[in-house]
Amino acid sequence: MSDAVGPWLVVGLGNPGPEYAANRHNVGFMVADLLAERMGGRFKAHKARAQVVEGRVGPPGPGSRRVVVAKPLSFMNLSGGPTTALRDFYKVPVGNIVAIHDELDIDYGALRLKLGGGDNGHNGLKSITKSLGAEYHRVRFGIGRPPGRMQVADFVLKDFSSAERRELDYFVDRAADAVETLIVDGLERAQSSYNT
Repeated sequence: MSDAVGPWLVVGLGNPGPEYAANRHNVGFMVADLLAERMGGRFKAHKARAQVVEGRVGPPGPGSRRVVVAKPLSFMNLSGGPTTALRDFYKVPVGNIVAIHDELDIDYGALRLKLGGGDNGHNGLKSITKSLGAEYHRVRFGIGRPPGRMQVADFVLKDFSSAERRELDYFVDRAADAVETLIVDGLERAQSSYNT
């Protein structure tokens, strides 16, 4: 259950380093970058092995929410360590944590928001769930399945195709909207507006 008073922690999942920046696996970082830009902040290094931006989301006044947007600097399969350290540092209730991640079992660009559940083989979620339990929010950004016989690991670590890149900004923008709606208006409102 989310806490209306406590801050929110939004964790974009990805791998650090320029060679991974445009990979499908890094779509969580892309959404985090846009959220930070919207909040008017710049990422700064944090001792929790992450880059963070602190700000507010929502209308000015009592309706706005304090938010920390983070990009772990560990690799994807170790995301749980930085996420837990940030949760402890900012005193964030687990119900106020949102992980944004790529999802193979959803068509490209489709979104699904949910609270809790399994990791569906996603190593970033596996690491966070091992550290925090499963009761955090997920914004699942569809990347589709690999074509032909391509291995999943190769597919997620490839850049989006040129056809996909034509729509990528729109889908990233929509995912950032979904995160903001989740934080300000709650999961049900966000699901009814953005789940596809």
